[in-house]
Amino acid sequence: MSEQRNVTIVTGGGRGIGAAVCRRLAADGHDVVVGYRSNADAAGAVAEAVRAAGRRALAVAVDTASEDAVDRLFEAAAEGLGPVTGLVNNAGVSGPNGRLAEADPAGMRAALEVNLLGYLLCARRAVRDMAGRGGAVVNVSSAAATLGAPGQYVHYAAAKAGVDALTVGLAKEVASDGIRVNCVAPGTVWTDFHEDPQRPARVARVIPMGRAGRPEEITGAVSWLLSEDASYTTGAILRVAGGL
Repeated sequence: MSEQRNVTIVTGGGRGIGAAVCRRLAADGHDVVVGYRSNADAAGAVAEAVRAAGRRALAVAVDTASEDAVDRLFEAAAEGLGPVTGLVNNAGVSGPNGRLAEADPAGMRAALEVNLLGYLLCARRAVRDMAGRGGAVVNVSSAAATLGAPGQYVHYAAAKAGVDALTVGLAKEVASDGIRVNCVAPGTVWTDFHEDPQRPARVARVIPMGRAGRPEEITGAVSWLLSEDASYTTGAILRVAGGL
């Protein structure tokens, strides 16, 4: 019998947590589709790192808030690497920073489309493709979903709370199809996501562990939730936030 290949799509895979997840999944035996929005060079470098680890890789441009673009992403993955067995919903943007009273509605709308609608569209396509043969979805949420992010981006926290609800509801909806849906909720992590590049250092004092996290410290949770070791785990929200 031929070995079952793990073919996993990672949205937002060209930078930050997503790039680290791609590299970790390659080390753990996954072929990886690196979904990215605009930086083709960065996504290509991540794909090369996957190949250097001995796995197959594709880099595919995608606007996750577009149904047609999401369909093209999954079609490219299936054509290039084979049936998709895993999805890591990770693409995200912060949107306007500051108090909600001063937030730009257009910026909030654009952020909500990526941070929540994009997750819904990708998960929708994934469970359609996985029906009848099983698979796993891991949503990357945020500790902000329960902390609220006051004074910074309440709209982002609200979207991430929606991601948590999506995880719980969809897990129950597709469990009988052999599809598991789980969530990893990072805290503050050193990436270029932050409007203020030094924010991780500034908030370290309120983190019980006394520091922000590194992207690589999030990847083990994602990889485990995609693995057979988590075969009885669905609907879980695993917080990786240094005690926040």
